Amino acid sequence: MSSSFRRRYYRLFTIVFIAGTLWISGVAAAASRNVLWEIVSGCLDPTTPNYCTLCRWPLDTSSCGAGKPCEKTCQLWAETADYAAIRDIKMCNCPEGFVHGLVLPRTRVTGVEDPHRPDGIWHFAWNVAAQRIHDLSQICLVVNPSGMRTQDQLHVHIMRLQTDARQRLEKFSGAHITDLNTVWKTAGKLAATAGLNDYGVIVIQAADGGYRVSIEKESPEREYGVVSCR
Repeated sequence: MSSSFRRRYYRLFTIVFIAGTLWISGVAAAASRNVLWEIVSGCLDPTTPNYCTLCRWPLDTSSCGAGKPCEKTCQLWAETADYAAIRDIKMCNCPEGFVHGLVLPRTRVTGVEDPHRPDGIWHFAWNVAAQRIHDLSQICLVVNPSGMRTQDQLHVHIMRLQTDARQRLEKFSGAHITDLNTVWKTAGKLAATAGLNDYGVIVIQAADGGYRVSIEKESPEREYGVVSCR
């Protein structure tokens, strides 16, 4: 093998190696189960030093988010010291009126299985949902089972109910509550009765006032909510 051929070979090998590494890194970033934690812990305050360098999904109202495609930014709907509500990526390129948001705690909580899951997240989520979905009977708040989620930061989905979802939900066991701070406790009792260790939770407005809590072995997000506009 001539020296010139070897140089061309190693040059080509280096290019292919670098390209492959970048592709793998991009896939790993896209598949990360910590994206929501990165957003809620590092992307909601654009005054943070080096914000545009450290945050991969900047606020769409920030200097480094302006002009970026929807999928590369985040949108803050509401926040308190304990929780934040953001636009779900499924809203990108959807018509006005479609709603899909996420409510997250600002501390590290993995999901439905985490003993530190906060009770107050449901009340905050309902208030945010009511600002976006004015017909309260259409509001659907959902947390998926740990085995059927893609992110390891607790997030409550805010969506509209599918047209026939209420009728289908009423065929299964559920519980009526008047205080949203009891959702986790109520769901836990329903799961124990059903013999489920892993489960999803769905909260809707009860027909006679208050709220209805149900649990699902599968994903209640896809089973009962209007997930996407496509």
